[in-house]
Amino acid sequence: MQNFPKLLSSQIAFDIARVLLDGFDKHYRLFRQSSQAARRHFEQMTWKQAQAEARDRIAFYELRVKECVQTLEDEYDEADLSDTVWREVKLHYIGMLTDHRQPELAETFFNSVCCKILHRTYFNNDFIFVRPAVSTEYIEPADTTPTYRVYYPGAEGLDKSLRRMVTNFQFDCEFADLDRDVAQVAAWLTRIMGHAVLEPNHQIQILSSPFFRNKGAYLVGKILNGGREYPFVIPVLHNRRGHLILDTVLTDVGLITLLFSFTRAYFQVDMEVPSAYVKFLRSMLPNKPRSEIYTILGLQKQGKAAFYRDFLHHLAHSSDSFEIAPGIRGLVMVVFSLPSFPYVFKAIKDSFPPPKETTRALVKEKYQLVKCHDRVGRMADTLEYSDVAFPRSRFSEELLAELKAVAPSLVEEDDDQIIVRHLYIERRMTPLNIWLTDAEAAGDEVKLEHGVMEYGNSIKDLVAANIFPGDMLYKNFGVTRQGRVVFYDYDEIEYISDCNFRDIPAPRNEEDEMSAEPWYSVAKNDVFPEQFGVFLLGNPKVRKYFLKHHADLLTADYWRQRKLRIQDGQVEDVFPYPQEIRFINQANDPAVKTA
Repeated sequence: MQNFPKLLSSQIAFDIARVLLDGFDKHYRLFRQSSQAARRHFEQMTWKQAQAEARDRIAFYELRVKECVQTLEDEYDEADLSDTVWREVKLHYIGMLTDHRQPELAETFFNSVCCKILHRTYFNNDFIFVRPAVSTEYIEPADTTPTYRVYYPGAEGLDKSLRRMVTNFQFDCEFADLDRDVAQVAAWLTRIMGHAVLEPNHQIQILSSPFFRNKGAYLVGKILNGGREYPFVIPVLHNRRGHLILDTVLTDVGLITLLFSFTRAYFQVDMEVPSAYVKFLRSMLPNKPRSEIYTILGLQKQGKAAFYRDFLHHLAHSSDSFEIAPGIRGLVMVVFSLPSFPYVFKAIKDSFPPPKETTRALVKEKYQLVKCHDRVGRMADTLEYSDVAFPRSRFSEELLAELKAVAPSLVEEDDDQIIVRHLYIERRMTPLNIWLTDAEAAGDEVKLEHGVMEYGNSIKDLVAANIFPGDMLYKNFGVTRQGRVVFYDYDEIEYISDCNFRDIPAPRNEEDEMSAEPWYSVAKNDVFPEQFGVFLLGNPKVRKYFLKHHADLLTADYWRQRKLRIQDGQVEDVFPYPQEIRFINQANDPAVKTA
C-alpha cells in the first residue's frame, strides 16, 4: 500500500479514466431517460412512439462507446498510452467507482472501450475487468425512491394494502374500477396462500419502478410469509375507453419465467441501482441466469459480459468437445455446440449455394433487425461476439474442418486457441422437424398435435409483430423447454408490410396446367400462401392437425387482412400469458380491449 500513491503518478491515466466514466454516465443517464419516457407513452397510449424509442435505446450503448473511443483517439497519441498508463487507468477507474450505483455496468463499458483500442493480447485482468472489481452488494439508491416498497396486509387488510400498493405508482390515468380489480387480485392471492396471507409476519415487497413493454405495464413483487416467498406479477393495461385495469395476477413461476423469456423484447425500467433489481428478480426466478435478467432489463451488454464469464467458468469445469450441432445443416450458417452447455454457436458462411441470394452484411442486418424488433415470444434473442477464443483441444476435428471449409475468413488458429472472428450465441432448442419426427415415431398424437398447433401459433404471433419468416420450413423453428415453438433462422425474414400476398392465378390453358414453371409473373416480394402446403404438409398427420388449427394460413386473404391492419397503424396484441387467466375473460366483460 505504501507504493500506491507512487504507482498512480500519471495525469494522463487519471484523465483517461475520467473520460471513460463520463462516457458511461452519459450512456446511463440517457438510458434512464428512455425508460422514463416509456412511462409517458404508456399513460398516453402512444404505442408507435414507444416502440420506436425502445428500438433506439438498443443502439445507445454502441454510440456512447464509439464517442468515447473517438475522444481518446483525438486527444492522446498512441505513444502516450503505454502498458503502465493503461494499468493505471484501470486503478484510477476502480477508485472512481467506490460510491457508484452502477459499478458493474461501468466496468463493462470500460472493457468495451478498451477492446476497441487494445489488441486482444491485452484482454487480461491487468488491463480490463475480466472479473468484477467492485462489489454490487448493499448499494443504496441516492434518490428518495427505494428499490422496493413493503406493505403489511396483516395490519391493514389485504385489499387495502394492494390498493395502496397500486396507487403509489401514481399512473397519470384513471382506473376503470380499481376496487373491483384489487378484489380480484386479493381473491387470487388468497386462493394461493390461504389465510396465511393475513398473518402478522406476512409482507408484500414490490419493485418501485413498473416494467414497461409494448402496451403493458407490469408490477413485479413477491409475498413473504415466514421463510417462504411467493413471486407475483400484475399486468396493468388500458381498456377500450383508455382506462386502466389490472388484467390478471401471475403467480406461477413458469408463467413469470416466460414473461422474462429470451424470446421477448427488452423491458424498459427506470433503475438507479440495476444490480438491486437483478438481485430481487433472482430471488423470484432462481433458475434464470443473472446474464438473462440483465439482458431482459435492456442491459444487454452487461448480459453479454455476465454470460461470457459463465461460459468461461463452464469451460474450466467441463471436458467435452465442441461439435457440429445435430439437425439439418443450413445453407447460411454453420452451427456448433458443446453438449454440456445449453447454447449453440452460429457463424455465417463465406458463401451461400443456390437458391440463397444474400450476403454476410445482409444476414447481419436481419439479425440486428430481430434484436431491435418486438420478438413477441417467438424469436430467439442472440448474443453477438467478435474474436472469441476457444481452446483448440476442445474442437473436434470434424468441426474444425467444417469451419475452415465453409467460413475460412472467420477462423484463425493461434497457438493452442481457435479464434472465431464473428459469431452468434443462442439458446439451444430442439429443432421442430426433429421434435415432430420423434413424436410420430413414438406414436404420441398429443405431442404431435401440440407441435403443429404451436408452429401455427408462432407464425401468427410473428405476423402480429409485422414479421414474415420467409423460410417457414420446420427446421428453422425450435421447441423450448416449455414446449413453445420459436423461430430462429433470420436470413430471409421480411416485414409483412413489404410483402405482396397473392392468390395463384387460374391456368389459362392446358399448357399452363402441365407446365413445371409458373405461368404468371412473380416479383421479388410476392408470396403465394396456398403454396405453403406443398412444402409443409406432405406428412398426412401433420396436414390433418395443421388444417384443424391453422387452415387460414394457407389463404392469401388472411395475410392481406393482417397487412392492412399493420398499414393502418394498429399495434396488435400478443399476450405473454394465457388468455384464460385474464380477469376479463373470467368475467366475460366485452368492454375491455386487449393490450
